[in-house]
Amino acid sequence: MTLPIERARSRKPITWLTILGILLLPAAVGGILVAALQNPTERLDSMTAAIVNLDEPVEIDGQLTPLGRQLASGLVEGSDELDSNLTWVISNEDDAADGLADGSYQAVITIPEEFSAAATSAGQAISDGGGDAEQATIRVTTPDDGLVADDLITGQIADAAASSMGTLLSEATTENILVGFTTIGDQIGEAADGAAELATGARDAATGAAAIPDGATQLASGAAELGNGASSLASGLDTLAAKTREAAGGASQIGTGLTAGAAELQNQVAGAQQLAAGSAQVATGLQQLAETCVPSGFPQEYCDQIAALSSGATQTDAGVQQLATLPATLATQLGEAGAGATTLADGLNQLASQGLDESAAGARALSTGAVQLSDGTTELATGAADLATGLDTLATGTGDLAGGLRTASDSLPSFSDSESTSLASVIADPVASKGADGATIFGPTAIPLLAAVVLWFGALASFLVMRAHTARTLTSRRSSAGLALRAFAPAAAIGAAQGLLVSLIVQIVASYDAATWWAFAGIAVLAGIVFAAVNQALVAVFGGIGRWISALVGVLAIATGLISTVPGWLADLGASLPTAPAFAGLITANGGAAAGLIVWGVLSLVVTTIAVALRRTTSVKAAMATA
Repeated sequence: MTLPIERARSRKPITWLTILGILLLPAAVGGILVAALQNPTERLDSMTAAIVNLDEPVEIDGQLTPLGRQLASGLVEGSDELDSNLTWVISNEDDAADGLADGSYQAVITIPEEFSAAATSAGQAISDGGGDAEQATIRVTTPDDGLVADDLITGQIADAAASSMGTLLSEATTENILVGFTTIGDQIGEAADGAAELATGARDAATGAAAIPDGATQLASGAAELGNGASSLASGLDTLAAKTREAAGGASQIGTGLTAGAAELQNQVAGAQQLAAGSAQVATGLQQLAETCVPSGFPQEYCDQIAALSSGATQTDAGVQQLATLPATLATQLGEAGAGATTLADGLNQLASQGLDESAAGARALSTGAVQLSDGTTELATGAADLATGLDTLATGTGDLAGGLRTASDSLPSFSDSESTSLASVIADPVASKGADGATIFGPTAIPLLAAVVLWFGALASFLVMRAHTARTLTSRRSSAGLALRAFAPAAAIGAAQGLLVSLIVQIVASYDAATWWAFAGIAVLAGIVFAAVNQALVAVFGGIGRWISALVGVLAIATGLISTVPGWLADLGASLPTAPAFAGLITANGGAAAGLIVWGVLSLVVTTIAVALRRTTSVKAAMATA
């Protein structure tokens, strides 16, 4: 069934089938693009990647650390934050190369031999207090004929795994450093306590040292007096020794005299004994005479006198007998006294030589030592004063040291195990991004961009098939505005229908809430109508070149809507296109976007009307050519 709509560049009428094809073209294109690009991470398991683990594990503190194996395990396991993961195959270098060549693998992740050594080099350098750190790397290889986004997906998954491994190692290293801060702070605190105790001890020592000079001065004075006294004692002992020698000489003389007297008395012992014998004979004779006097007839008086004389002689004899023993006894005693005097003289000489002389020498040595002691204690007093000053300075310095160490201890952070773990996690990965998904190129603005572009190309398709104005423009009785609107009406209806169909496709994929979808659908319908007006104006003014211009506008809309790093002049050109307000309105429906579209639509209709008006004047030759 044909329709009263003129076909471009042909006299054949347009059928409903043509209209249906134009109507469904944006919906088909948009549906295909959305279906292909929406949520690619949900279908990552359709991609196969190989892991070639060449890593040689290292030993840290006696424990084997196979980081390459852990990274491979992390890649295979995937992330809890992702809906899916690639299909991973643990392979070797030859199989991986063959798989890339025949298309079995879309990517190969190679973990090099030195991966564990390099990954742990930073922590090892910190632990050893020196050494070079090396960054661990992995190699991502994709086939030369791989699809456009395959490199992006596999590279980002590998980067995410490597980043997770790096974050894990950084957390462990940083946690050890934070624990080290706490340990160092505690040790500095202990050092501060020790310095404070040292300062207190130094202060006490300084106080004690300050008292030493007075005591040392007194000791020096006493030592000087001791030296003088010892010197006097030595002089006295010398005098005493001399007197003792003199006494020894006298004792020696007394001994000699006593010995000589004893010898003399000994010589007189015989005479005394003879005297005693004679006295005994006299007493015996008188006694016998007295006894025989009376019997012999001597007178009594005479006999009494003889008896008295005999008694006296007996007493005298007793005395003489005693006196006779006295010289021998006295000689013995005088001999002993002489020997004792001689011994005394020897003892006095020994006392003088060994006792008094040595004591005098000792007293002189004591005097010399006392003088030296006095000099030494004087120097001690001076040194003690310097010591007190030094100890006071030491006390002040160690007090300052204790304060500085305490400040340093208080300034160093101290963390519990849980705090160290938490801080290490944040320090190792201090910044996180939310909202933007780096694993997909199909972000929140992709649907509005695709919708705007397919609606634009849908409008272009309309005027690939339909005329921008009737072929009877020159002869028609209608006004130029009427002719422009008559050609615009079916394209606008088709554009509105295209906008509604695209909105329905988008809703199936994106599941917008009701308010968001109605706003999206309203802008999409308005964009379809306005794009029809703009494409009509381009074709009406430039003819076939206008269709090329329209195609370039669509390409520019895609180019400036995909990424923000386009050149400034190109971004400014994209912002001036009629697709810009449609793109902005489809992202967030607002009055400014709708107004911009309406302005473009009105201006386009005005331009089309002017173009139609200009087409209504011609030359005879041109009129004959169209007849």
